[in-house]
Amino acid sequence: MRNIFLIGLFALMMFSQPTMAQKEKWVTSWIGSVQGPYPVGNPSAQPNLSAVFPTPALGANNQSFRLIVRPDIWGKQTRVRLSNALGTQPITFENVYVGLQLGSAELVKGSNQPVSFGGKKSVTIAPGQSAWSDPVKLPFVQKLGDANLEGRNMAVSFYIPGLSGPMTWHAKALTTSYVTAPNAGSKASDEVEAAFPFSTASWFFLDAVDMSAPTSTKVIVGFGDSITDGTASTMNGDDRWPDVLSRRLHKAYGNKVVVLNAGIGGNQVAGPAEYSPTKPFPGGPSSSMRLERDVLSLSGVTTVIWLEGINDFSKNGNASTQAVIDGMTDGVRRLNAAGINVIGATVTSAFGSSSAAHGFQEQDDKRKALNQFIRTSPIFSSYIDFDEVILDPATGQMKPEFVPDSTIGSPGDKLHPNRVGYQAMGNAINLKQVTSFK
Repeated sequence: MRNIFLIGLFALMMFSQPTMAQKEKWVTSWIGSVQGPYPVGNPSAQPNLSAVFPTPALGANNQSFRLIVRPDIWGKQTRVRLSNALGTQPITFENVYVGLQLGSAELVKGSNQPVSFGGKKSVTIAPGQSAWSDPVKLPFVQKLGDANLEGRNMAVSFYIPGLSGPMTWHAKALTTSYVTAPNAGSKASDEVEAAFPFSTASWFFLDAVDMSAPTSTKVIVGFGDSITDGTASTMNGDDRWPDVLSRRLHKAYGNKVVVLNAGIGGNQVAGPAEYSPTKPFPGGPSSSMRLERDVLSLSGVTTVIWLEGINDFSKNGNASTQAVIDGMTDGVRRLNAAGINVIGATVTSAFGSSSAAHGFQEQDDKRKALNQFIRTSPIFSSYIDFDEVILDPATGQMKPEFVPDSTIGSPGDKLHPNRVGYQAMGNAINLKQVTSFK
């Protein structure tokens, strides 16, 4: 009789208490939209990497990487996605670790945790493919929203034995990461900075980090080009417009929401028509080609803010307004079909830009026509008027205070806003518009 009672009590507890699966889900907490192969792309403030990758076509050579990323929220468990999307040969990753950055390439002592793939310490990824790791417990995370981890960086370290071949990367990280010299061997488990003497302003192979979070967590993706990627903002400053929006949302709603940055410098909506390791383009694959990998395959995405089009109208793109409208319309349809809400964002002025491919009248006319579509089309749930924030009505150009470059201190190009401009953009967004929170 007593055994029957205990079995019944256990069954009652199982059905009355929520399980882990009911309480939490995976949400993507950081992304770095991939392009490639290295060195095709538009990095900012990149150190000279000739001693690190002397023959780009051969890629990494028996060396280790320590990539520094900032999760938008932390959870007690994480998993990482490694990508060989633009590679031409299988790549083996060994001794993968995740830890907490102390400073430079140094980690907080005891924080470096081993990562497995299907229970194994290594994974081989075929060309064009990617792989999620197994869940990794993070003992240094006490609870979701731990104030001690707000704004802290994660270090994802791994070792590539032999030659990797062409390297998939995200050029414009605007964040300093670290790498060993060729033939330095496996250093991923080392927590000291001396193991990683070289720095880079780009991310390689890593393109997503998930965290365990409550099932109600919302995930917002900023999708676009260099003005989302953060060109002309500060190195290691985390002051792109999605970063500003993230801090405002966390201040208002805590860790109920995540903001991700899916910008690629030079990206286009309508072009290029073809993109492959043998036919790359500095701006990465078109929005249509990368939508699945950079948005739809991520965990828990609820909303996309789409800011793009200025590169389509440059001399490098030379697309029609209708081609960009058609590309956006198709993209919104695909996102809506996956249950993702899409907010349009008006394209900011490049009129008078010092960039050789930008700044001419025809480009500005096309930009204005696209903005009229974004402001009035029913395909978007709403729109954010970044153009109004950045535009100087007296000149039709960017407001003067937004022009000087914050990355390297140059005069600026009247195409990319600086730190002040990105702050204005991030602060102009209505928080209730991008969430359903009351």
